[in-house]
Amino acid sequence: MKFISIALIVANVLFSIQGFKDLVFFNKYKFSVLAVQRGEKYRLFSSGFLHADYMHLGFNMFALYLFSETVLNYFSPLQYLIIYGLSLLAGNYLSLLIHKSESYYTAVGASGAVTGIVYASIVLFPDMSLYIFPLPIAIKGYVFGIGYLFYSIYGMKNQVGNIGHTAHLGGAVAGYVLSIVFMPSVLQVHSLQTLLLAVPIVVLIVLQKKNLFQ
Repeated sequence: MKFISIALIVANVLFSIQGFKDLVFFNKYKFSVLAVQRGEKYRLFSSGFLHADYMHLGFNMFALYLFSETVLNYFSPLQYLIIYGLSLLAGNYLSLLIHKSESYYTAVGASGAVTGIVYASIVLFPDMSLYIFPLPIAIKGYVFGIGYLFYSIYGMKNQVGNIGHTAHLGGAVAGYVLSIVFMPSVLQVHSLQTLLLAVPIVVLIVLQKKNLFQ
């Protein structure tokens, strides 16, 4: 693991622990549709370093730890940071667009940023083998990526669980686009997988075109 990914994990842990201890701090920096609409744009970024509890924090940081190495093997630390930061912002911005009429909507977590890193690693190495509990066999990375985004679309539309599905989708879109921008050769080397990974993104745009373009 490179220093930069460890530094991000440490920043998330320290910021989140402060939020666990201080409710005023937590409420000041969490994502809130109403607060952002009032002009507190910093929440689009700061909320990505807060988490609801230790399990939420641990799951996100474990996923970041697992998938960061693949991205850092292909990209520079600066490119990695750009993917992380823009995926975080894209996840929260998409949440703002989709939930703009829900002034009560709030969220925290690095899920958008982490999903961006996960999706970027899949674009770069789509044939990676992943073991997903409780499946007894490994599945290809691109199959997992497509399935995960379709589940996120379903979860967003049906409000499944206390999970920021919208942030996952926004982060994945950023991770997908930036990976291709930074390494266009993936369109030649992994043409079919790269195109298939775009399918749920196109479906999202079609389903949410009113929220996205109004």
